[in-house]
Amino acid sequence: MSTVYFTTMRTTPNRGLLNKIEGLLKRTRINTIIQKNELVAIKLHFGEQGNTAYLRPLFLRTIAETVRALDSKPFLTDTNTLYAGSRSDAVMHLHTAIQNGFGFSSVGCPLVIAGGLRGNNGVRVPIKGEALKETIIAKEIVEADALIAVSHFKAHELSGFGGALKNLGMGCATREGKLVQHSTVAPKVNPMTCKGCKICLSYCPATAISVEDKTASIRQDTCLGCGECIVVCPYKAIEIQWNESPDLFQKKMVEYALGALKGKEKKSVFVNFLVQISPACDCYPNSDAPIVRDIGITASTDPVAIDAASCDLVNGEESIPNTAIKGILKRGEDKWRALYPAIDWQIQLDHAEKMGLGTREYTLVRI
Repeated sequence: MSTVYFTTMRTTPNRGLLNKIEGLLKRTRINTIIQKNELVAIKLHFGEQGNTAYLRPLFLRTIAETVRALDSKPFLTDTNTLYAGSRSDAVMHLHTAIQNGFGFSSVGCPLVIAGGLRGNNGVRVPIKGEALKETIIAKEIVEADALIAVSHFKAHELSGFGGALKNLGMGCATREGKLVQHSTVAPKVNPMTCKGCKICLSYCPATAISVEDKTASIRQDTCLGCGECIVVCPYKAIEIQWNESPDLFQKKMVEYALGALKGKEKKSVFVNFLVQISPACDCYPNSDAPIVRDIGITASTDPVAIDAASCDLVNGEESIPNTAIKGILKRGEDKWRALYPAIDWQIQLDHAEKMGLGTREYTLVRI
């Protein structure tokens, strides 16, 4: 069994929430994981513009200060998104992060957008997966000496829930890696919005795009799947074909988590915040009402165990009225299935265990 440390949201004047976060990290023996002068990537989600459920910058400052107290060099990081939004290139991503409160003065450490300016700076990491034999991980994640994955635990429309495994698998991949997980075919051009401007042609490394009659088209047999054209199109005419099945998507996501942790299996810590547990990803430009009450924070050195424990803690709650969950679900009832009946969220945990990322068997230690 793996150990998952847990603290509730209850505090006292002598022991506030920030003290409890520091205490959780110390219980993982982070001082034996991170060494002096190491570059430590603190992987999080900065939140899309308009979203309000992302983690508070003050929480991340506490984690960064704990790392810096070990004479190491922490930096907050995330990768650019596959879709065209407020975090699809490093410039807008940094702007969004700072707008959402993650400036240096707030978090006390630098922000580094992993994967380069447009999300295509990655390292091909070989793995022994069931669906994949290699992953494409953002270079800055690969080159970091240690990794702390800090996740806002929530529901997700493709994986049932999003926690440490999703933060690693989807969150550490380059744009090409994200596309591999989401789709089996090349992006497509919407002829109704394409203006034939030809900007995408100069960015396509495979010369897979052509323009005829003022409309672009992408050759499926030539496209590399880098996703560059999706972001550079000024008219948002190039669209992702979200055709991957949820079951295989989850397996690919887990195998990307395997790639993200390669070489850091003993150099990683995972923290899940079970607060503002929203019914959808923080990639949306809004945040719907939380489906259960704020529960607490979990920490572990096992990404499978921490997600399994976090799922059990959420499902151990009664749902809040008037949310995306219709009616009231009792303690023990499946909140993820209530939101997304077609998604078997157990797949990601089972596959992660099969891939050797950790175990679903855990001991919950309350501190």
